[in-house]
Amino acid sequence: MRALVKAKAEPGLWLEEVPEPEPGPGEALVQVLQTGICGTDLHILNWDEWARTHVSVPLVVGHEFVGRVVEVGAGVDRVAVGDLVSGEGHLVCGRCRNCMAGRRHLCAHTQGVGINRAGAFADHLTLPAGNLWKHPADINLDVATIFDPFGNAVHTALAFPVVNEDVLITGAGPIGLMAAAVVRHAGARHVVITDVNPYRLELARKVGVTAAVDVSRTTLPQVQADLGMKEGFDVGLEMSGHPSALPAMVDSMSHGGRIAVLGLASGPISIDWSRVVLSMLTIQGIYGRQMYETWYAMSVLVEEGLDISPVVTHRFPVTEYEQAFATLRDGNCGKVILDWRQDPPAGSRPRKDGLG
Repeated sequence: MRALVKAKAEPGLWLEEVPEPEPGPGEALVQVLQTGICGTDLHILNWDEWARTHVSVPLVVGHEFVGRVVEVGAGVDRVAVGDLVSGEGHLVCGRCRNCMAGRRHLCAHTQGVGINRAGAFADHLTLPAGNLWKHPADINLDVATIFDPFGNAVHTALAFPVVNEDVLITGAGPIGLMAAAVVRHAGARHVVITDVNPYRLELARKVGVTAAVDVSRTTLPQVQADLGMKEGFDVGLEMSGHPSALPAMVDSMSHGGRIAVLGLASGPISIDWSRVVLSMLTIQGIYGRQMYETWYAMSVLVEEGLDISPVVTHRFPVTEYEQAFATLRDGNCGKVILDWRQDPPAGSRPRKDGLG
């Protein structure tokens, strides 16, 4: 089968023929239809310090996918051949303290699909059946493809109550955009998102934010004044990992404000802890998705009309993966999808500007 492989310990990915996997007991074999490219995949392509530390070569990479079950191993009854599925990319031990207490997203022995075991950038992959999430047959395939990062957005966006609250989101990447759509759908009052990329700020306007702010030109106090806000933001969602984002967010919060942090910074960040203490702020780190409460919430949100499809702006056949990764690296995009179908349906390749 075809697979995108980190074949050598150097920058690059290679489209190669590799043996097709076979499902073991409790596993299912999935024919991959589409995959989403994640920032993690870009780290692996670039072979940066994080990738060199965490990834062993050779490895089939990728973890965001939608596909169809084509075979099941012994003992599998949760999914069946023909089911349309995405997958939870964190495989947990099941025996540590957190797993035994039902907090599987906190397992200290987690293995990652496309990082520690063969990933989804392939014609087929195997996963434990318990890690597969069945979709309704009529779901938008683009939406199903990005359920993994959508889960990150939902986990972060709903970490604190947002009904009637003023929400600040720093970082208008795909997960920040989806989080903005979630908090708006969940009943937030003002939803303000910040970035410096005009393309992504325009995408933010398309998902219905109150204000999409270029912080290189406009300050947060100016935005608050324009919106008639008497106090600071009630909830903050830090999605960017930029070293200036969290300190600016801390300074913009109301007393008792709550901050959920998903963005990973490349180094230590200095914040004003006296402000955190005196304003009684809560700062909560977020990682991955709650298994499987977040997946349930995602499905309900989509069933109830939340449309995250505008976040997908580019699609490429897998043979054009180099152009797809170049598009992601350029930054003038939302979510970038690779199509693994040998004969994609006519007209299945959407516009590449994301705005028209």
